[in-house]
Amino acid sequence: MSTPTAPVTPERIMQFAWGYAPTLAIEAALQHRVFDILDESPKTLAEIAAASGASERGLRAILNALVGLDFLRRDGDKYTLAPESEAFLVSTKPSFQGGMFKHTSKQLLPNWLQLNEIVRTGEPARSVNSEDDGSEFFKAFVHDIFPLSYPAAQVLAAQLALGDREGEVRVLDIAAGSGVWSIALTQSARNVLATAFDWEGVLPATQAMVERFGLLERYTFLPGDLNTTPFGDGYDVATLGHILHSEGPESSKALLKKTFEALKPDGTIVIAEFLVNDDRTGPPGGLIFALNMLVNTKNGDTFSFEEIAGWLTAAGFVDVRTLDAPGPSPLVLATKP
Repeated sequence: MSTPTAPVTPERIMQFAWGYAPTLAIEAALQHRVFDILDESPKTLAEIAAASGASERGLRAILNALVGLDFLRRDGDKYTLAPESEAFLVSTKPSFQGGMFKHTSKQLLPNWLQLNEIVRTGEPARSVNSEDDGSEFFKAFVHDIFPLSYPAAQVLAAQLALGDREGEVRVLDIAAGSGVWSIALTQSARNVLATAFDWEGVLPATQAMVERFGLLERYTFLPGDLNTTPFGDGYDVATLGHILHSEGPESSKALLKKTFEALKPDGTIVIAEFLVNDDRTGPPGGLIFALNMLVNTKNGDTFSFEEIAGWLTAAGFVDVRTLDAPGPSPLVLATKP
């Protein structure tokens, strides 16, 4: 006797019809400091309205939706934080992960709303990996996404153990943004000196974050273009933190070769990316991020470990490997022989 097959329903499809709603509800809660206010103590709707300055009508809808999504809890007439929100959506905590949401409605969604036309033409809404468009975008963006990579950067620092090496260790942070990768490495050992390379318009944001960590005296800031400005040479470590996906295959291959030339023998390249599997069937996060590259870059995409490993080998690197770290994917490391 065969087991009856569960009927197919449209439930999952209809959930995606409203898929934008949770993201925008979290953004609205962050903008009105809901998670910060509730981190102080459980509060009623009226108390949250008084503390935030937002309307009770608007807050009621947002708060109840977030209760339904289990980002908040309600006991009687008082709202409180759920464990996830307490850990990752309170802006004053080092573990804060809500920075990305601050840019959803004004920077990210307007471009995504053009997806139908972008699919037809293959042309992005804008190209954020060009200096004219990208500098202003990333200058506002990089500080808010710092917490997304900092735990992985700390795992990398522990793995490399640069403090165990004799003499100075030179780190090149390519397209540094917030400087998160070099900051973690520089924090890990007194013998580490860092060069942060990025567009001239972005480097003030990098410098501000480095100053916040008290590391300015060990930094050099190098403005320029990835494709045309020399990196110099003699580096022990070079980091490419979420850069290849915006560049596309051909530019990425050239960038890896350029990075190879900048490293000392036995130097290490470190790549952070949204990896997909080799047949591009998953994971969903990497495939969705490929859509983000379609929307925002001329040639960007997401890549598999096998693709990147092939490019690294062609550039001259050996011992291509992964390092498990917090984030969307493991880090990819390789060595210059």
